[in-house]
Amino acid sequence: MHLSWLELRDFRSYERLDFAPDPGLNVLIGDNGSGKTNVLEAIGYLSRLGSFRGAPDAALVRGEAAAAVLRGGVARESGELRVEVELLVAGRRRILVNGKRPRRNSDVAVEVPLVAFLPDDLDMVKRGPGLRRDYLDEVAGHVSPAAGADRAEYEKIVRQRNRLLRDEGPNADPVILAVWDERLAEVGGRLVAARIGTLQRLEPHLRAGYGAVAGRNAEQLSCSYEAWWLRGGDPAGSLLAALAERRRRDLDQRTTTVGPHRDDVGLHLARRPTRTHASQGEQRSVALALRIAAFSLLEERHGRPPILLLDDVFSELDVHRSAGVIDLLPRGQVFVTSAREDEVPMAGRRWRVEEDGVR
Repeated sequence: MHLSWLELRDFRSYERLDFAPDPGLNVLIGDNGSGKTNVLEAIGYLSRLGSFRGAPDAALVRGEAAAAVLRGGVARESGELRVEVELLVAGRRRILVNGKRPRRNSDVAVEVPLVAFLPDDLDMVKRGPGLRRDYLDEVAGHVSPAAGADRAEYEKIVRQRNRLLRDEGPNADPVILAVWDERLAEVGGRLVAARIGTLQRLEPHLRAGYGAVAGRNAEQLSCSYEAWWLRGGDPAGSLLAALAERRRRDLDQRTTTVGPHRDDVGLHLARRPTRTHASQGEQRSVALALRIAAFSLLEERHGRPPILLLDDVFSELDVHRSAGVIDLLPRGQVFVTSAREDEVPMAGRRWRVEEDGVR
């Protein structure tokens, strides 16, 4: 599986871009600000249906244009998969897969598995739980479209429940609130079950990746799903009970204070939290191991390597960690960006990226 062609119209800095990458390694060389990351962001969007920078869709539209268009063809054994997206500054985006609207947007991530290594991946280890939840949900969504659909549905339910709490506060109708609680617990329970199952499948790959890039005992690294409210093997029942327990607090604070949107993924080295007790080098190795684990799990799940994006990664790594990444990852189609050609210790097709195109 590989991206065989990419077309952009009014996307980020590109008024027009037509790009036919190599099915193997593609190295995008260009000055800072030339648009290298914009190309990777577009490729990532065709899989995730969202920006890996976390940018809203309207921010992806170039200049004064009213809309941006992304199109790409993914070559597979079963035939080409064509993904088309129109992003509007005002209005809802339009998505077509082989000329038809997908039944669920989350289906696209499963059809086009992709892993991106980004310069700010270290934040997954150093910062708060939101980025770790996003990472786990992203991997789960690539494994199963149901997991991606449940996350989107859960977020919608939380917004609606919070709107009721915000507008009504302590005067919220308990009958209506109970309906939202039941729905939130049902979908949230499925979401947590998918997260825990994905994390269990990730852990051996996470340890292998850490051993490769850190050169240390991989068994020192462990991960866990952290939710104080989770009791026993029934996430939905546990969440419903926790919502009842937190009802008064939710009414007073006018927001939902318990649930998967507040959980964390614990990462530990020698049983100590990596966020507070690991060195900068150890934290970077763990961040790399998280992406390596995602790549390995998706390859195992789909029987083929996912598309791999490496955005200016090698400039941040020492020789040892670079070698660990290279040894484990370059299978299938890879896109690497760099401002300097000598920073990329990999042989492959070189492309020069300039403001007006990729050559």
